[in-house]
Amino acid sequence: MVLGDIIKEYRNKHNLTMDEFAKRSSLSKGYISMLEKNENPRNKKPIAPSLEVIKQISTAIFMDFNEVINLIGRDQEITLGIKKIIGKKKSVQIPVLGYVPAGIPIEAIEDIIDYEEISEQLASNGDYFGLKIKGNSMEPRITEGDIVIVRKQSDVESGDIAIVLVNGNDATCKKLIKHENGISLISFNQVYSPKFFTRDEILNKPITIVGRVVENRQKY
Repeated sequence: MVLGDIIKEYRNKHNLTMDEFAKRSSLSKGYISMLEKNENPRNKKPIAPSLEVIKQISTAIFMDFNEVINLIGRDQEITLGIKKIIGKKKSVQIPVLGYVPAGIPIEAIEDIIDYEEISEQLASNGDYFGLKIKGNSMEPRITEGDIVIVRKQSDVESGDIAIVLVNGNDATCKKLIKHENGISLISFNQVYSPKFFTRDEILNKPITIVGRVVENRQKY
């Protein structure tokens, strides 16, 4: 048995969501997901939790630390942990999604293709996720395959780069400009013309803002 099996069994028994368990254990939802899958999405290797993580899980499930260690046995490698480097900022893992379907909350999407790290300071001012860019409409600034870091929010300022759902389709990344009678979604790639939507179209299509892009991480 690995640590993820213990977590999953406890969550199912007590009808806890991954979000609820993450808060209880003071670990990120992304890391809990990795533990339950027992796979690091970056290198596809099994997870090797630290003793500190096991202590946090033990506390969260109200089980003795040594009992958890015995359950894991030799089924999973355990690390002693890494000494904190002075001055190094702590980080939080967030999920990277390949798409954002309409009508499904971000936290409920299970099609996670990778994880990215953001600083604890950034994570403290909102909920974030990563989105892998498809297509060339935002070139040259944002290219296909790049990962944009997105702060979940239902509105943005005029001029922000936003993740937007149009007609209930997968989310698109565009610069959003607000007008008195509607909004425009603008591509950086001049091959694509701006798209204008009236206030009625925003309500009826609908046009839904998912979040604001705060960072672009280019992949080579």
